[in-house]
Amino acid sequence: MEAVIDVRRLSDAELEKTLSTQALTLKTDEARRVAELLGRDPTLTELTLFDTMWSEHCSYKSSREHLKRHLPTEGPDVVLGPVEDAGIVRLGEADGRSWCLVLSHESHNHPSQVLPFEGAATGIGGIVRDVYCMGATVVGVLDPLRFGDPAGAHAARSREIMAGVVDGIWHYANALGVPNLGGDLVFHAGYDDNCLVNVVAVGLVPEDEIVRSRVPAEAAAEPYDFILVGKPTDESGFGGAAFASIILDASVENRGAVQVPDPFLKRVLSEANKAVLALARAEGVAIGFKDLGAGGIACVSSELAEAGGFGMRVWLDKVSVSDERLASRVIACSETQERYGLAVPRRFSARVLAIYNEDFDLPHVYRGACARVVGEVTQDGRYTLTRGEDVLCDAPVEVVTSGIRYARESRPAPTAPPAPAHEPGRELGADLLTLLADPNLCDRSYLYQHYDGEVQGHACLRPGEGDSGVSAPFADSPLGFAITCDGNPFYGERDPYLGGALAVCEAVRNLACQGAWPLALTDCLNYGNPEKPGPFGAFVEGVRGVGDACRGIGRLAEDERGLAPGNPIPVISGNVSFYNESARGAAIPPSPIVALAGRVPDVSRVPGQQLAREGDPLLLIGAREDALGGGAYHRVILGSSGGALPAADFARVRAEARVVIEAAQAGWLRAAHDVGEGGVAVAAAEMMLGRRPGALGLGIALDLPAGGLDAVATLFGESGGFLLEVVPERLDALLAACAGAGLTPLAQGRVTGDGRLRLAVDGAPRVELALDSLRRAWQGTLPGLFTLNGTAGGDA
Repeated sequence: MEAVIDVRRLSDAELEKTLSTQALTLKTDEARRVAELLGRDPTLTELTLFDTMWSEHCSYKSSREHLKRHLPTEGPDVVLGPVEDAGIVRLGEADGRSWCLVLSHESHNHPSQVLPFEGAATGIGGIVRDVYCMGATVVGVLDPLRFGDPAGAHAARSREIMAGVVDGIWHYANALGVPNLGGDLVFHAGYDDNCLVNVVAVGLVPEDEIVRSRVPAEAAAEPYDFILVGKPTDESGFGGAAFASIILDASVENRGAVQVPDPFLKRVLSEANKAVLALARAEGVAIGFKDLGAGGIACVSSELAEAGGFGMRVWLDKVSVSDERLASRVIACSETQERYGLAVPRRFSARVLAIYNEDFDLPHVYRGACARVVGEVTQDGRYTLTRGEDVLCDAPVEVVTSGIRYARESRPAPTAPPAPAHEPGRELGADLLTLLADPNLCDRSYLYQHYDGEVQGHACLRPGEGDSGVSAPFADSPLGFAITCDGNPFYGERDPYLGGALAVCEAVRNLACQGAWPLALTDCLNYGNPEKPGPFGAFVEGVRGVGDACRGIGRLAEDERGLAPGNPIPVISGNVSFYNESARGAAIPPSPIVALAGRVPDVSRVPGQQLAREGDPLLLIGAREDALGGGAYHRVILGSSGGALPAADFARVRAEARVVIEAAQAGWLRAAHDVGEGGVAVAAAEMMLGRRPGALGLGIALDLPAGGLDAVATLFGESGGFLLEVVPERLDALLAACAGAGLTPLAQGRVTGDGRLRLAVDGAPRVELALDSLRRAWQGTLPGLFTLNGTAGGDA
């Protein structure tokens, strides 16, 4: 018999103890609110269900108001905004069909801190399921990662976590047959106790084959079943959503809340799903499809029903389980991996079951795996869970799914440490070598070589070859897409607003280098405890920064499809990750991380990052400013984050990016790189060091005007802009385009054949380094920080 919790009778102290004993994170007033909504004392399963559904992870109870207020979510190409498992934006026409990109962005931070391999692997697993459920084929993943200081007080643990996370990512994604399109890697002492593992998945789907994560309207006219597909339900991941919504205490790590991955079963399930969807399309059958993530069976079944305007009855005794002794609330809410829920017409159910259980033989692929009818759609708007004769939950479905809201106190606390002094006469070449060897700027190929960038055969630019990953998914069309992810916690800790705004600016510049028009953005907003005014204030300011940048930069230009410029870049999916704080009260630095996807009209004209031809002119676009605050030079060389931060000049970013995109697509550029961390000096070195496509052994000669700045600010300031290698015959056309956009290129240089980097300021030589010296500094750091458990396919 299911236990009933005497919520209304117990004192606050007694209720708090009861909730803690049952491993529930609900506060006493929240538990009493559950009883009030139900009009009675809840069962233990109901309290567990509300504990999940009302967590920050699921309900966005602190953040929803600010997300709605600040983030633009609509646009001329948006097919589906942030309302279901993934967002969808129209990419363009190819092969006589309208194609869409499907984007999803999630975090798996707490699980990866506790069990790095499993946490990261299941993060990839969850994100690709979100995309599959929209009817799409997953064509790529990206992994923005944040780890603790590899040379700090907790270096050994930080390195161990990093190795486990990277192993988990490549084991899962490579086995699944999904290419890695990019990512980024940042080290900061603020992540010593809370690593960040954010994951992005991108998919492709014909617009007329999109599947929705809801019970179809047709269920009003005929009976619909709820089918559960995949692994047998076990206790793994139980309490995972609530676990993601609490402070992480290293002394009481909840390993049971971390799911267990199985990429090979996922691959079989993916093919079986395609067969089911193909049959449904062929016969005109409307279905609903959703992956089981946070909250398990109870969450997915209630959300499918509520989204369609229906109720749902679920029979837990029909669920395939790993152990019949599992508690009812575990069966209902466990987050066992590799499972899906489908709402299908009853007349169609037998054929769906046959595809999974017979055609793809799930019971023999994995013990206990299968597809079963475990519930039915109802017309009464109620959500009911039973196990045999036991009624475990009976409530209006909108009560289960609507969540709660909090109005939190917000008090951001930007910091302004004094700017360090620049010593005259410093050896800036030596400083550049130090920067290139820093863990936050060094070569990332030690990671990339473990990721398979070649699987599926669509890669144009792989990780490390450009500022964005580029894919050409259509055999008979030049249409492609580019995608990048960005976020700089060193800016965010100085000014949370700029942390959000500058992440978008950097992402737009990255796409521009590959000639991609921005289409849509996703964000993962990683912050500390929202119950504290400081971290919550940082979150509010970060969201405002992201939204302002999306509006201020906007869709950059009218393209051949007649889309009017000026629309904001829409945010079509995302995630908020709170409680990234240790038990000691140490919060991570404010860490908004964005992923931006763009449309590439002709993938054959995409420039890479590496220099291509001796004698080509180089053009630097973007004024140099005293923007060293939070930047690499001050941080690494002078040990300070002080100084002026880069400005969030949206009009300038828009004008510069538009010129670069048009130049790239016109075929005027052989190589392009944005000026970011470490300024012009690092950007120039990276163009010499970059991976293919390009030529080996080339150098750069560039003379920059000081414009009233000292040499350090001129060469290492992070005020944005672009360094472009131009086809000589197109230089005048590009200069004219700059003039037409109100831009004055700052400097012209040339690609040399001697393999030397020569940088001057107002004619005075300040840096001269050989390519071999640059390469030794750049390549030696990362392999010494951690060891991975072998290599996988992919491009070394």
